[in-house]
Amino acid sequence: MTLTTPTEIPVSKSPPRRRRAAVRGRRGVLMVAAPLLLIVLAVLLLPVTGLLPDPNKQDLAAALQPPVFAGGTWDHPLGTDKLGHDLLSRLVHGGRLTLLIGLLGAIVAIVPGTMIGLLAGYRRGLTDTVLSRLIDAQLALPFILIALSVISSRGSSLGVLLMVLALTGWAPCARVVRSSAMALRERQFVMGLRAAGASESRIVLRHLLPNLAGTVVALATLQVGTAILVESALSFLGLGVVAPSISWGAILASGQSLLSQAWWVATLPGVAITVVVLLVNLLGDALLSHYDPRKGAHR
Repeated sequence: MTLTTPTEIPVSKSPPRRRRAAVRGRRGVLMVAAPLLLIVLAVLLLPVTGLLPDPNKQDLAAALQPPVFAGGTWDHPLGTDKLGHDLLSRLVHGGRLTLLIGLLGAIVAIVPGTMIGLLAGYRRGLTDTVLSRLIDAQLALPFILIALSVISSRGSSLGVLLMVLALTGWAPCARVVRSSAMALRERQFVMGLRAAGASESRIVLRHLLPNLAGTVVALATLQVGTAILVESALSFLGLGVVAPSISWGAILASGQSLLSQAWWVATLPGVAITVVVLLVNLLGDALLSHYDPRKGAHR
């Protein structure tokens, strides 16, 4: 009689792989969140310390001084603009409004976009058809056309800017949430809830929405960066923040005619916008990797 060696039962490596992915996800979140948090703390805390001069104080005798690393003095570490405003003070104070617009702009776009996409993806039928056509119609309109129409009729203010961000930002979010909700509604746990007699509102709010949290968080962080870019573009065109309010986009717009004479006035706020938007987008990707086990398991 021939003896056979017992077949070794393969051990699944999925849990260790998921643990490693979770550790990498946490490290990625911390690596991106740390510099972003430092920037947020700087723009929030430095103005209340009294170390910075008034961002709207004019000193024509010190106009267009270069930054200290380009031959300037420590009286104005990042130089001055054509009216003698201290650029460091304006960047710090302007960062407050820019980050506030990014946060509020993400909220006013993500909340209606998530609800509309969730409703369209779960209900299907006529509801989905009507909402999908509405999403397509909004996406077909250039954002600058919507912005010009709203601002020309309402004027320039923070409330009007948030209205523009809401009108131009909800549709991309709704489309992504709709496709995710369509996939979730066919899952077995949803069918089981329907068979158990759970109401549709309970299924949507208590079960579908938490399962979409990772997608919504990623979309929200991306929308923060989009809102900052939209505000900067509108301010560059003279349609955004109105003086005496300060934002990075407004500072950049004020230096567009000085690029050959004083490059730092437009370059430094442009660098600030680029860095913050990049960090926000990287944070969104890291959060999605951390909270979405299907994505994290393949990394």
